[in-house]
Amino acid sequence: MSRIIDLGFLAGAYATRLLVEAGHDVIRIDPPHGDALRRVGPFLGNVPHLERGAYHHFLNAGKRSLSINLESPTGRELFLELLQKADALVTSQPLPVEENELRLRKSNLVLAQIEEEGAELCAYARSGLLSLTGQPDGRPTVLGGHMIYLATGIYVAIGTSTALFVQKQTGQGQTVSVSMRDCLETFVEQAMVEYTFSGTKTERRGSRGSITAISGAMACKDGHWVVSQINRPGRWEEFTAWVQDPELMADPSLARDEIQHEKKDFIMDRILAWANRFTKAELVEEAQRRHFPASPVSTPLDLVNDPQLIARGYLSEIALGSRASNAR
Repeated sequence: MSRIIDLGFLAGAYATRLLVEAGHDVIRIDPPHGDALRRVGPFLGNVPHLERGAYHHFLNAGKRSLSINLESPTGRELFLELLQKADALVTSQPLPVEENELRLRKSNLVLAQIEEEGAELCAYARSGLLSLTGQPDGRPTVLGGHMIYLATGIYVAIGTSTALFVQKQTGQGQTVSVSMRDCLETFVEQAMVEYTFSGTKTERRGSRGSITAISGAMACKDGHWVVSQINRPGRWEEFTAWVQDPELMADPSLARDEIQHEKKDFIMDRILAWANRFTKAELVEEAQRRHFPASPVSTPLDLVNDPQLIARGYLSEIALGSRASNAR
C-alpha cells in the first residue's frame, strides 16, 4: 500500500478515489475554509453544508483529510513534511512550492499532474467530441454528467499506479503529466481514424446507430429504448413478424440492406408508431427472447433498482459521519 497526497479537483479526486479502492492510503488536503468539492450540490436533505455534499462524499469516500493553509509559510512547510512520508502526489492545481523543492525533500516522489482541468464545455469542444454529438441538422449536443473529468481521472489513476509500481521496483520517482484534452482524444478515435486514413468526415447521427440502417433510440410508452435489427438473412422477416406492421410486411424489398438505408426514415417511423404501445421493459424482454439486440434507455431510477447492478454490489452504503445520515 502506498500513501498518496490528493490536491486534485474533480478529475484528480476521482483518480484518488479509484486508488483508494485499489487499497492505497489517500490523504486529501483541504484549505481552512473547506474544499471546493464540499460546496458542490446536491446536499443531503437539501441543506447546504460542508459535510453533506453528494460529490464530496462520492469522490472522497475512504480518504483521510487534513486542513492546511498552503498560502502560508507554515502551511507549506507542513505540506512538505507530509510529503516526505508519502509516495505520490496527485494535483490539478499549481504546486504550493517549486517542483525542484519537492524533489529535494522527496527524490523518489511520484508526481501526477493534471493539465488543462478547466471549463468542461471548452474541453469538450476543443477535443473534437462536441462536433460528433447531436442531431445531423442541429447544434452539437453536450453529453450529460461529468464524463470528461471522470475519464481523465481514470487515466491519472492508471498512470499513477504504473509509476508507483516502477517506484517499488527501482526506487525511482517520476512525473506523470496527464492532459485532459489528450484523454478526450481517445473518444474521437473513429473520426480521426476515418479522416486520416481516407479523408472521410464523420457526421453527427443523433440517436441513430451506425452499423445497420434499422437501429437507434426511439420513444415508447414509458420512455425510450434502443433496438438494432441484425442484417443477416431471414432476420428482417423475423423482425417484421414481431412488429406486425402491414406496410413493412407488404414490401419484400425492405429485406435488402441497400433498400433499408434508402427508406430508413420510413421504416423507423413505422417502428416508432408500433413501439409507443409498449413499455421499454416489455419491448426489451421480447427483443431478447427473439435474439435482437435491445436495451432500455435507463434513468437513474432504473439504475438504482437494476437487479444486475444490485447483484454485483455496484451500489454501496457509505457512512457520512456524525453530521449527516448514511447514503448510497
